[in-house]
Amino acid sequence: MRTAEVGVPAISPGDGPAAPLPPRSPVPRLGALATVVIIGSVMIVLDTTVVAIAYPTLAREFGAAITTVQWVSSGYTLALAAVIPTAGWAMGRFGSRRVYLTAIAAFTVGSALAGLAWNMESLIAFRVLQGLAGGLVSPVGMAVMLQAAARRGSDNGKVMSLLGIPILIGPLTGPVLGGLLIDSVSWRWMFLINVPVGALAVLLAVRLLPRDAPRSGQRLDLPGLLMLSPGLGAFIYGLTRGAEGESGMTSAHSLVPTAAGLVLITAFAVRALRTSSPLVRLRLLGERRLAVGVATVFLFATGYFGSMVLAPIYFQSVREASVLTAGLMGAPLALASGTVMQFATRLTDRVAPRSIVVPGVLLGAAGFAGFALQAQADTPYWRLMIALIVIGAGGGMTLMPSIAAATRGLSPDQAPAASTLIAIFSQIAASVGAAAVSLLMARRLTEPFTRADPETMTQAVRHAYLWPVAAVLLALIPALLSSRRPPERTG
Repeated sequence: MRTAEVGVPAISPGDGPAAPLPPRSPVPRLGALATVVIIGSVMIVLDTTVVAIAYPTLAREFGAAITTVQWVSSGYTLALAAVIPTAGWAMGRFGSRRVYLTAIAAFTVGSALAGLAWNMESLIAFRVLQGLAGGLVSPVGMAVMLQAAARRGSDNGKVMSLLGIPILIGPLTGPVLGGLLIDSVSWRWMFLINVPVGALAVLLAVRLLPRDAPRSGQRLDLPGLLMLSPGLGAFIYGLTRGAEGESGMTSAHSLVPTAAGLVLITAFAVRALRTSSPLVRLRLLGERRLAVGVATVFLFATGYFGSMVLAPIYFQSVREASVLTAGLMGAPLALASGTVMQFATRLTDRVAPRSIVVPGVLLGAAGFAGFALQAQADTPYWRLMIALIVIGAGGGMTLMPSIAAATRGLSPDQAPAASTLIAIFSQIAASVGAAAVSLLMARRLTEPFTRADPETMTQAVRHAYLWPVAAVLLALIPALLSSRRPPERTG
């Protein structure tokens, strides 16, 4: 059987004489590669969704405010966003196989440390360690998959649907698994469960990932990294302090870091547009298709992922459900999202993106508004489940289909950089969304989260849903600019 080969770096005329290259490894079947990538990605997504269900538990365990607990997720996602831009450099410098193995192993160690955390500060620190490792897993895995798929002539939508499987498995099993572990054992097992999964991922990666040849001379844009990472951290920190303080965003504790973060991010963007080898290739946004896709994903994800903490808080604090029950209540959203995503993303290989994404955005907005308007202490559960299913269907029709459409037609050189760009904006959106939701909810709470009465919590949760409704509706603007033409068939 004929096999394709990867791992040989392209040599440009200015690179000098080509050094002898080691023998190239045959690429395993796409299904085998997908197995390795999916297990690693599921572990990353699972860790995010498990923590979302545990906010009330962690608040009680450590006596912390909800906005402080929110840093368990924000610190993780900010670390992800900070390290994702280095993925391309790391793959070129050390080889994708070595980077993937190191990232999975480091994430597993971080998970073990998070499970042993002794206070909120140590838990946040170990979550940052997890994020620094986990941020490399998805982009490196995606690069390996896209490289193999390109050589086999696979459709872009089909590949993206495979890469989207963790979106189904993680959110569907994470809250249920987290609830079961928290109720039956301890919150610590939310993280310790990653240890055997990580070990399995490492073993499969050693066996199945093709070897590739690293290249020397790959320079990291250190000035850009030193502007972007602190800028994002300061910006999100300012939002969080605004949610905690009585003066909101007008206090110096909030306004100063927020403004400093925006200055650093702006400086990074200006430099990235001028330097020849930027950390993030922002000039790619000059491609209309990519710019529309990034904008749609960013705005929709800001509301979609920012809202993930609201339903668990509502079910536990207002309806007095157990953690496990709250996790089960979120299963319809995850199942709808993952199932619809598989069909909708594959459809982008045959139909116009606008005909999929625009209805998805409208469904998402309708679902969020429906949940917010209905959420009361005695609302029938079936009505809330319908709203969650609509939200999930909207997400399935918007996120991965937008990414598939945005990356279609890019050259092999552009595709990895574009995927990295989308991953960064997605992680920023999740952090900004979570901070904004916490800010809106905190504005309606006059006492600590754990002591608020059910009626107050109901109003706080409903008020916080204003953010996802507004953000998702804004995503309609770039969605309407997406292509009205079906993709051209090349095979």
